[in-house]
Parts: sequence; C-alpha cells; structure tokens
Amino acid sequence: MTSLRKPELVCPAGSLRALELAIDAGADAVYMGLKDATNARNFAGLNFDATQARDGVRYAHARGRKVLMALNTYAQADQVQRWFDAVDMAASIGADALILADPAVMAYARRTHPDLRLHLSVQASATNYEAIEFYRERYGIQRAVLPRVLTMSQVAHLIRHTSVEIEVFGFGSLCVMVEGRCALSSYCTGQSPNNAGVCSPPSAVRWEDRQGGAVDARLGGILIDRYEAHESRGYPTLCKGRFEVDGVVDYAIEEPTSLNTLALLPDLMQAGVSAIKIEGRQRSTAYVQQVTRVWRQAIDQCAAASERYSVQPDWTAALGRLAEGQQHTLGALSRPWQ
Repeated sequence: MTSLRKPELVCPAGSLRALELAIDAGADAVYMGLKDATNARNFAGLNFDATQARDGVRYAHARGRKVLMALNTYAQADQVQRWFDAVDMAASIGADALILADPAVMAYARRTHPDLRLHLSVQASATNYEAIEFYRERYGIQRAVLPRVLTMSQVAHLIRHTSVEIEVFGFGSLCVMVEGRCALSSYCTGQSPNNAGVCSPPSAVRWEDRQGGAVDARLGGILIDRYEAHESRGYPTLCKGRFEVDGVVDYAIEEPTSLNTLALLPDLMQAGVSAIKIEGRQRSTAYVQQVTRVWRQAIDQCAAASERYSVQPDWTAALGRLAEGQQHTLGALSRPWQ
C-alpha cells in the first residue's frame, strides 16, 4: 500500500460566508482578495473589506487553517501606494501568505515584512523553472501557482528543478490562455485582469433580449454569444464566445468547459505538487462548499492508498452539476498526442 504526501487543498473565498463554508468543508487554506483593483477577481459584491478580512483570518486560524491574500494585479504607476497599503493590511491581520504578481509589490513585501510568505501568482505567468527560480532568488517566493497550459510531464519536470513549492489548479473555470499574457479583454474593453482586476469587466457586459427568449451577450459592444432560450448562459469572455468562421458559427477558440483533474490526482501527487487550487471566488457559496467537500474526500483517499484510488460516481455527479458549459476536461495536463 502506497501513501503519498497530501497536497494542500486551497479553496476560493469571495465572501466571508464562502470562507466559512470552505473551512468547514475541509479546505486546508482559503484565498481571498480586497474590494478593489489589487486582486484579479474585482467584481462588485465580492471580496473583503478590512473588517471582514480580519474576521476571516480569525475564523480560519481558530480551526488551524490558513488564509492567503491575493494581491495579484499589477500596481498602476500613479496608485502604487494602494498595493503597498494592502500588503501592510494583510500582514497586520495575520494573513499566512500573499499571492503576488508585480515584482515591485514583491520587493516591498519582502523589504517591509521579511517573515511573511510570498506566493507567485498565476498572473505572473511563470511557465518554467528558470522563471520561478528567478523570483525565488530575487524576491524570496516560497510557492508558485502554475498557469493552466502545462502538460503533466512539464509540471513534473518543473518540480524536479526547483525548490519552490508548486501549486496547480485542480477544478474550476478553464483559462485557455497563459494567465497574465492574455490581451483579449483589453482588446474589447481597454481593461484586463492585470490592470483592472477582472477579465471581461462587468461594466462592459450587456445582455440584450431577443424574440423567442434568445439573449445576446455583448462585451464592449462586441457580440460574444447568442443564447437560445433553452441554453444555459455563461459569463461572456472573448476566448469562449461563438463566432462565424468560414460560414460556420461555433466556438472559435475554446468551448466553455470546467477543468477537473480528479482522474489525474495520483499523478499530481506522485509528481510532488504541494497544493491543489480550486478556482471560483466569483462562484456561489454552494459551489465552494460542494467542490471543497468532494476534493477533500478525493485527496484523503488518494493519500491513504493511491493504488486503490478511483474517481467515485457521486463525485462526478456532484461536480458535473457545477461545471461551466456542463462539461469537464483535463485541460493541457492530458495531451495523449504528445
């Protein structure tokens, strides 16, 4: 019987209630952001003010869990103090680590709070061990979150060549670009996750009713998708829109699917992944609770006896109800043709 080291289960907290439910459902750590452009999920109605953040840290620590503060956008030249103030606030309330992308913010955090753990955000787009080692040597990062474009063999190779902990996305919305490098949202709206804290900012989204119950989804005035009355409607992002190409209307870049790596969990653990991240700070509290519960069971089962591990039907059914586009994919991690 083979036992593998358990990776940390890192779950989203877009609100204090979501944080509490994630902790109670078995998350080892939660990640959250503030109510401003310092984090890459800057949606109205989400995130934490200083009081809520402090309450969230207190709730997690009382139960032996961790809180990671996502300050993972790039500081604007005329507002850099906002990011520095956010670093100071996170340190003051006892956040266990900061998730950062901007080197200037990393440098400030390391200089002013040398004992605070720094994690490299997926928004920094580090896709090889040389880049990760640079951030370790220069800024002292202790963990890096990988973009969702690497294969399983690439992840394993990277882990073998760096002493930095590696965190990968296990479930949630699948970003088909290399995070931090995508310019599609900026093309449509003039705003991107890196400078505004959100892909496809809500201020640029328009829903237009049509005859027969159909709905047009527009982003920055550009028609992204047309949903018939019977179709479920996803949040409009340019990469997952349907467009006419050579007379055929279809998903030109990527069909909406949810990344679900439950089937690859033994491989991820064997490779030495230190943490598995669940995407979804913008999702409902029910989503956070259900996904956390399933992944807690899966990680515990795989760690206890990896050779007997199998994806349970009830896990698949539960996560299937939460999938974007009602489909699952292993994403770039599984490329049989390579």
